[in-house]
Amino acid sequence: MKFYVVEEDRAAGFTGNLSVRSPWGFPGVTACETCGSTGGCAGLQYPCVDLSELPERTALANPGRQVSIEEFRRLRDLVRPFVPDGARLEPGADFGPPTGTGTGTFGDLFLQNPWSLYIRREALERLQGEGLRGLSGCPMDVKFRGKSPPDLLALQLKLHGRLHVDHVSPRENALCPKCGSSRNTQPRSQKFTVRAMSDAPDLFRLSDWPTLIIASQRMVTVVRQLAMTGVRFIEPTT
Repeated sequence: MKFYVVEEDRAAGFTGNLSVRSPWGFPGVTACETCGSTGGCAGLQYPCVDLSELPERTALANPGRQVSIEEFRRLRDLVRPFVPDGARLEPGADFGPPTGTGTGTFGDLFLQNPWSLYIRREALERLQGEGLRGLSGCPMDVKFRGKSPPDLLALQLKLHGRLHVDHVSPRENALCPKCGSSRNTQPRSQKFTVRAMSDAPDLFRLSDWPTLIIASQRMVTVVRQLAMTGVRFIEPTT
């Protein structure tokens, strides 16, 4: 099966913009003694995870700070029971429904940035009705200007598959054994191969590159048949 990278369709003419943030998130970390990584990882978003019952949730309300590796591990252990199996818990991960304001016009699907994907409720229901797998959306706390605001949901996508880039070794893509952070960076071009098993969802984040959102051939076909707007699908060239 073919897989495609999901990108914003800038030619569609939509003007939507969201100024939102998640209520909770892991802080960044100070420099790891093993790999030297600092800060956090983008693309690890879990909008359906509710941490309101976590007594220590206030420690996750200011993700912009940096903490030691030991403090991050403590916070990670507290959050782990609340997240789905297979969730990647790294510095910079966000939790809970996006909160803030929105303006402009939106398509059926909307990318605020390459790794933050939203969808109209009615569009999600239509895609789910077509039998597509891996589509889970959560309500947001967003106030929109103007009349007839869109009913947008934040998509929580599973991690699946891996990326193969020429001249990048598996060791370079490995997670640090001490802090758990990834050492990779965003591919400079669309020349790569998505390796996914036969049970891949129809929409997912790449396990080793969570800033890349990937759609299956089934997803692409259904979106095009339903004439849905807001995104386009790019097939990587190898």
